[in-house]
Amino acid sequence: MLWIYRRSAKQRQPLGHASAQIDVPTSCLASVSTKSCPVFPQRENSGDFCDRFLIQIYNNDVASGAHRTTKFSLSTGCWSEADEASRLLPLMVDSEAVVDGSDDIYLLPSVSSRSSSTFDMTRCCRALFGRRRVLHSRTVRIGYGPVGGDGASFAPNKVCNQKYNIFSFVPLVLFQQFKFFLNLYFLLMACSQFIPAIQIGAPITYWGPLGFVLTITLIREALDDFVRFLRDKELNGEKYERLTRDGTRVEVNSSDIEVGDVIIIEKDRRVPADVVLLRTTEKSGGCFIRTDQLDGETDWKLRIAVPFTQHTNNEADIMEINCEIYAEKPQKDIHAFVGTIKVTTEDQVQDGSLNVENVLWANTVLASGTAVGIVVYTGRETRSVMNTTLPESKVGLLDLEVNNLTKLLFVFVMVLASVMVVMKGLDANWYRYLMRFVLLFSYIIPISLRVNLDMAKLFYAWQIGRDKQIPDTVVRSSTIPEELGRISFLLSDKTGTLTKNEMHFKKIHLGTVAFSSDAFEEVAHHVASAYTSRLGRHSFSAKLQSAVEAIALCHNVTPIVENGSVSYQAASPDEVALVKWTESVGVRLAQRDLHSIQLQLSIGQTKVFQILHVFPFTSETKRMGIVVKDETTDEVYLLMKGADTVMAGMVQYNDWLEEECSNMAREGLRTLVVAKRSLSAAELEAFDRAYHTAKMSITDRSQNMQNCVNRMLEKDLQLLCLTGVEDRLQDQVTTSLELLRNAGIKIWMLTGDKLETAICIAKSSGLFSRTDNVHVFGSVQNRTEAHNELNALRRKSDVALVMQGSALNVCLQYYEAEVAELVCGCTAVVCCRCSPEQKAQIVQLLRKYRAPLRVAAIGDGGNDVSMIQAAHAGIGIDANEGKQASLAADFSITQFSHVCRLLLVHGRFCYKRSCALSQFVMHRGLIISTMQAIFSCVFYFASVSLYQGVLMVAYSTAYTMLPVFSLVVDRDVTASNALTYPELYKELGKGRSLSYKTFCIWVMISLYQGAVIMYGALLVFDADFIHVVSISFSALIVTELIMVAMTIHTWHWAMLLAQALSLSLYAVSLIVLDQYFDRQFVLSWMFVIKTTLITLVSCLPLYVVKALRRKFSPPSYAKVN
Repeated sequence: MLWIYRRSAKQRQPLGHASAQIDVPTSCLASVSTKSCPVFPQRENSGDFCDRFLIQIYNNDVASGAHRTTKFSLSTGCWSEADEASRLLPLMVDSEAVVDGSDDIYLLPSVSSRSSSTFDMTRCCRALFGRRRVLHSRTVRIGYGPVGGDGASFAPNKVCNQKYNIFSFVPLVLFQQFKFFLNLYFLLMACSQFIPAIQIGAPITYWGPLGFVLTITLIREALDDFVRFLRDKELNGEKYERLTRDGTRVEVNSSDIEVGDVIIIEKDRRVPADVVLLRTTEKSGGCFIRTDQLDGETDWKLRIAVPFTQHTNNEADIMEINCEIYAEKPQKDIHAFVGTIKVTTEDQVQDGSLNVENVLWANTVLASGTAVGIVVYTGRETRSVMNTTLPESKVGLLDLEVNNLTKLLFVFVMVLASVMVVMKGLDANWYRYLMRFVLLFSYIIPISLRVNLDMAKLFYAWQIGRDKQIPDTVVRSSTIPEELGRISFLLSDKTGTLTKNEMHFKKIHLGTVAFSSDAFEEVAHHVASAYTSRLGRHSFSAKLQSAVEAIALCHNVTPIVENGSVSYQAASPDEVALVKWTESVGVRLAQRDLHSIQLQLSIGQTKVFQILHVFPFTSETKRMGIVVKDETTDEVYLLMKGADTVMAGMVQYNDWLEEECSNMAREGLRTLVVAKRSLSAAELEAFDRAYHTAKMSITDRSQNMQNCVNRMLEKDLQLLCLTGVEDRLQDQVTTSLELLRNAGIKIWMLTGDKLETAICIAKSSGLFSRTDNVHVFGSVQNRTEAHNELNALRRKSDVALVMQGSALNVCLQYYEAEVAELVCGCTAVVCCRCSPEQKAQIVQLLRKYRAPLRVAAIGDGGNDVSMIQAAHAGIGIDANEGKQASLAADFSITQFSHVCRLLLVHGRFCYKRSCALSQFVMHRGLIISTMQAIFSCVFYFASVSLYQGVLMVAYSTAYTMLPVFSLVVDRDVTASNALTYPELYKELGKGRSLSYKTFCIWVMISLYQGAVIMYGALLVFDADFIHVVSISFSALIVTELIMVAMTIHTWHWAMLLAQALSLSLYAVSLIVLDQYFDRQFVLSWMFVIKTTLITLVSCLPLYVVKALRRKFSPPSYAKVN
């Protein structure tokens, strides 16, 4: 029987029945036929049912009596309550056997709505021109390459980051430009000039601006791709040495390396492909690699050579070993690898497992020794390339607003052209006149707007990068600098962002007594006396000595000696802080290799411990462990440390751990629980066998290994101590948070730390003000509890909220919109015990329910990347221990306090400048189109261009481009005032600098000035029409320059130079372009007087209105200057 039901439903009511034939390729089920089975879809929204099902088939094997469960993946459409059984779509099922006792699973279909017809160009191209490459596992044999039985072809090791080649460059660039409607519109307008019936003036009038825009784009893309080509050529041409079958070295290019090659990698060289480490020059068989270019982490990683090949006398002997290495199919996960090795000799076959510690990933750097490895993945199948994904292109709110205004201008063009045709009179050629008028008014839509904004963004990025007040700031995404000026929510990580991530050991608690930093000398005395005196194991000194020794042993720290000084390499600064503390109390980590740890005691003795097993820390397990053997006493014991939430269930009963964890957290300390368990020889032997079996499994290896450790070791541990490490606040964090709060930015802290620690940091940093009423959201497990807690929050006002990630999950499951409403009303929010996925989920929540408000996210670690990439503006802190967040962010800074200047100063400048620039470019097109419309009306709606050829092209380029673009250096307030009066920032979020209101104002200004200039020129000209052109065009140019000058708040030498150059260039044009201007007339006083009079009428009233408004109703920025 095939039952389909929703797991969470307490009362399962079938909506219909479905028939399916299910083939199950398992040993106990040949096939299963279902005639009629109830369908229980899961309700997602009111009235809708989504196709999420659980399918289980129970089969009792009569012969063995075994119970077998088979689970299936299901893909189908959606149902509603009105659907009848006959209308239900068939179930598409394939099977995957699972073991008994496996959890119920939800089967997520690939569609979430009723079937619809869509066109996917990518899939069509793939179907027409090729199939998707299938990834294969592989087996390679030393000296012989891939085993032929695999039948797989592997990717070449050629690095290719180029977007184009010599044939595809122009077509692809043009496609990227003309896939946008407006660009295609300009192209059609230009192409229409080849049709004589609708041709207006010289084609250069339309092809000139379009050609300028395309030329700039082609040059930029060509330069970027050429840089990529040079980089690819350099990487592909790097020389490496390959071992041949007879053991000799042969030089080979990186691009010629193939799967199965045995290559030699020297110190400080890039690893060219994914290789299994066979041998190193280090006697221990280990080597260090730098992975900062792969995962952003700056700490060195230890890699271990395969023992079978490490023990050879020299590298040539490796080629004589009959050895086969199996590697799983290429995966993205850089923290996991599943492989096996089989070495065949004359008398036996030896098998071993391979994991991530035996592999060097491509694009990492060998930091120590010389390594020999066999290539298992190349090219696009390497972990590095598989994790290289193009980030989602972010579009700023300003760009969306400009795009909407441009659409309005397009509608305005079509309406105006239609009106002109109607006024002219409809006849058989009306469509021809319509096209001619659309062409005449096409300048209303400014083709240069996109180019001006893109150039401005590049200038902003350059200006931010050279700001000495925020050194080493990097703009990695130059497309959204204006977003910095409109941030409403700032979501921040805690560790390494608000704090320094520089750990200092502050406290150790042993249950009956605690030692703080001022009593560590007493700890050292107790430890020394425990080593020198024959005290019982139950004495206090012995207990303290055991705890200190456990801390000194249970870690992944390796001491590195360089130039006579010792440094510590570790995965986290917490580890280093613990090791340095044990050194300060008399137990120093002297040496560590793959097999042993040496501790140097203050009394002059050295203790050696043999490493039997290491269980590294992961974000899932939240703990690490190590099994060591004391070579002095031959005792074997397990040492573990981890978060209190997981360790509490493993240690023996105690009555102080939970309370002291809370006390330390309230002091702002990061806590770790340290525990120990002695192992007998029998226990160790049994564990070794089970663990080896788990390590040899091909599927679910990590889970099998963890299950083995859980079942056999992690129980009945002796609680040794609780440690507290302080992470100090970054410099100026308190003042920075206060500035941001005064600027109207709501700040949320998202952290994986425990609740008490998060509250303590929130208070000490000033995130919670003294007047805030702190509301701690209770732990909720179901819908009713979530409902009650949300109601309790609703009844409060001016509240700072503290919420745990588990409670947030439950609330979002049932009350997503309500959570967004209530939480956004809080003065500050702290969400603790947050996973990386939850951080990104919170960002998406704000983006969904608080649009168009802008959300920024700031963090420093790899666990902040998803949050940073999901935000409108992602800010990464270039941390000492990793650069992953910095590399993934749109903006990179070196400390949290720099975010104030980034937002309040540069964000303001970028937004205000781009608004002014956009409006002036639109004004420039509207005013000349107004003049064209009046000209056509006066001359009986003739579809004739007012200005011809070069004048139209030069108007938007040579004569006005520099003055308008010079607005990118304007400042409405000084940088110091922007920081002194952060309240000025609040107004930017309202979007008043570029809105429909300001757009309408500029349209009215354009209509007024265009009418004054055109009618004025028609009134004052004498006889020759060329005088109308001379007067109106000159007044138009001068008016544009004066309008720019009236808009400027702070003059800059670049503005003066732009004005002078443009005016001089136009003056020369009046003399040189005699086919457009009457030279004798333009040199007369009458021309100067008429032009000046018209210009004054067009500009003086606007200046008076602006002056009066500034006097009686000044804007906020004017009050502080």
